Amino acid sequence: MQNQTSPLILTFGAADPVGATGIQADLATFAAMGCHGLSIITSILVGDTARIEDIQVIDVDWMADQARVILEDMPVAAFKVGAVGSIENISAIAEIVSDYPDIPLILDPFITAMPSQEGDDDDNQIAIRELLIPQTTLMLASAVELNRLAETWREPVPSDALQLDAMRIIEMGCEYLFVTGMPGGDSHEVANALFDESGMIRRDSWQRLPGSFTGAGSTLSAAICAMLANGLEIPEAVSEAQEFTLAALAHAQRLGMGKLVPDRYFWARENDEPN
Repeated sequence: MQNQTSPLILTFGAADPVGATGIQADLATFAAMGCHGLSIITSILVGDTARIEDIQVIDVDWMADQARVILEDMPVAAFKVGAVGSIENISAIAEIVSDYPDIPLILDPFITAMPSQEGDDDDNQIAIRELLIPQTTLMLASAVELNRLAETWREPVPSDALQLDAMRIIEMGCEYLFVTGMPGGDSHEVANALFDESGMIRRDSWQRLPGSFTGAGSTLSAAICAMLANGLEIPEAVSEAQEFTLAALAHAQRLGMGKLVPDRYFWARENDEPN
């Protein structure tokens, strides 16, 4: 008898040799959530625990062929799109996911941590806005990233425009927007907010942990994606994913001389601890 298959998630993203972000972070988080990750490499990073120094984009035909072959063989429960690498990759990914409109798509563009690509950054952001955001079930962005994306469609405004920018994303066709690092509030807390067409539908505050981390956002977006693949609704998936990410950060490890790396398998090590 064939065993029951774990939910399958197809993720597009960068290969991180440290395993803190990108594809490696996704696969670890998916596994921790009882899902099986299928990985499509959009680019290869050069970096360590301190920073990402360079990026080598994968040829679009290789990237697209990876995805098409996988999708012809296996049914997936969710898509996740992380660092895309190039306009050509964005276009190809948008075309691929458009063939599966009933499969939820989690978009985490991961733009602030990536090295500059010789003037292509604005063009990539415009392509994300026009091709991927309209197909997105939930987009995750930090408040800083949201502001950076907004600069491609509006002139700077003197007042806080976060709510305006959030609703602009929703108007583009994105079903939900999850913004991390909301401004204001207690300096000892981190606040995140979920938006849909009606506006802000939930706001969560968490105790700010000491230390500097790499991979927190990747862990959070992957956890949301895995929760959706397991059948949770968006608001519940967001809540559960935040709790998982906070625990992974609380158990973060110092693998090198730079930032701390979340431990997505903290629960397994806790079970191994002596009584």
